[in-house]
Amino acid sequence: MSDVIPRLFAKARKIVFKFGSNTLAGADGKINGPLLGEFAEQAAALIGQGRQIVIVSSGAQVAGLSAMDRWARKRDIHYRQALCAVGQVKLMNAWERAFAPQGIHIAQILLTRDDFGDHTRTLNTRNTLFTLVDEGIVPIINENDSVSVEEIKIGDNDTLAAQSAILWSADLLVLFSDIDGLYSQNPKENPAAVLVSEVRDIAAARSSVNTAGASDFGTGGIVTKLDAAEQALSYGIPLILAHGGRKRALEALAAGAQSGTAFLP
Repeated sequence: MSDVIPRLFAKARKIVFKFGSNTLAGADGKINGPLLGEFAEQAAALIGQGRQIVIVSSGAQVAGLSAMDRWARKRDIHYRQALCAVGQVKLMNAWERAFAPQGIHIAQILLTRDDFGDHTRTLNTRNTLFTLVDEGIVPIINENDSVSVEEIKIGDNDTLAAQSAILWSADLLVLFSDIDGLYSQNPKENPAAVLVSEVRDIAAARSSVNTAGASDFGTGGIVTKLDAAEQALSYGIPLILAHGGRKRALEALAAGAQSGTAFLP
């Protein structure tokens, strides 16, 4: 197994972790509290080493559905936004419970595309991020789905994670998904799919990989992850795509015991 991913972790002081909806959802469709708690324990160890972390977390809609299942079949935009408003509270409560045993406070930051397009708002967001992490608080970023419509929507949390990493001048971006990395084809449909361990040319990866398909819960599939990698790499920020549901995934990746795909500038 390549030592590239462990070396990226070893060098990084400021790390953004993005959790997709499929990663956060347990077998019952609800937020997987034990997984969050396990990650918080590993993250606390990083913070204890002098690292700083920011989390970009999907899952508001999943959490909302677990609380308001009678809305599951409603497709009206106002119900979907209301569902996210309910779910965002549940999601943040889950993260708060995860980090509380570590003695670490969390903070919620909800963003829209305008927050990245307006200089003053961008600067305020950046200052807030720096202040929180400097004080040992873990920011949890999500798109403000309750007010976002197509005109102002960022699009997906892979993009949001890349933009947040750029805004914060991160050293590393980790996308935790429900697959082990970038494959030549969809590994859920084709058992012959081959894991790509390193990517240095996004254009070549796009042309050589079958990017059809997307996850059931998440907004984006592998295409959005390639887009996020392209954005991050353009600012010199390496990206790791890995399975976030594996046992103690953060520690395993840092130790070289878990596979993933490293996108390198």
